[in-house]
Amino acid sequence: MTVEQSPDYAGFSALPDVDSTARTPQRRRPRFDGDVSELPDRACWALQHLLTRRYISAETDRDLYTWVLEYRLQLTVRLSELDLVLRIVEGADVAFVEQARYESARGVKLLRREPLGTYDSILALHLAQMMRASGDQTVLISRDEVHGLFSGVLNDVDRDAVTFGARIDAAIARLTGLEILRKSRDDEDSYTVSPVITAVMTASVIAELQQQFELLLSGGTPAPQDQEADYE
Repeated sequence: MTVEQSPDYAGFSALPDVDSTARTPQRRRPRFDGDVSELPDRACWALQHLLTRRYISAETDRDLYTWVLEYRLQLTVRLSELDLVLRIVEGADVAFVEQARYESARGVKLLRREPLGTYDSILALHLAQMMRASGDQTVLISRDEVHGLFSGVLNDVDRDAVTFGARIDAAIARLTGLEILRKSRDDEDSYTVSPVITAVMTASVIAELQQQFELLLSGGTPAPQDQEADYE
């Protein structure tokens, strides 16, 4: 009669852990003479897009967003050296970069993106509020409905109806260019609102923009058109 001995499972705990997600390091060819970067190409491309765009969305740029997640630690370190912070909103699958908020006598602001004007920012405010109220449902809005959002504005600068309407149309075009508004295939004067708006506009930003809008409603003078909405 043969008696089989039970395996000693206790010894398994002494074995080293294996990182199943780790990739085999790949050798990369220098992109130019003097290239000493240790980041792989995909991490470099992700870093370039983070620095030059307001956000990266998995919905429209799946590869870029995946690379941001894959090289998150390395990208965070590189950006921190420039006083920049990487923000990833995983629920909305959005990544973006913001300036670190601290006072420095020698610091320089690197994020000099094209600013949003007053009407751009206020339209973004309304869209963010509509998206938050809708939950997970798609928000569809027409050009006429966008103009209706500004129907109560009585500010001292844009009393001329033609100029006022042109500013609203310019805001629509601006947010369409940022892919926050997307033209409907069935009607070129209708738009769907991208869920990314809720990721890039925090509660503090919305509160600040709401104050600006209330100022316009009361007949006050709007902020200068080159004012930037600093999304957190």
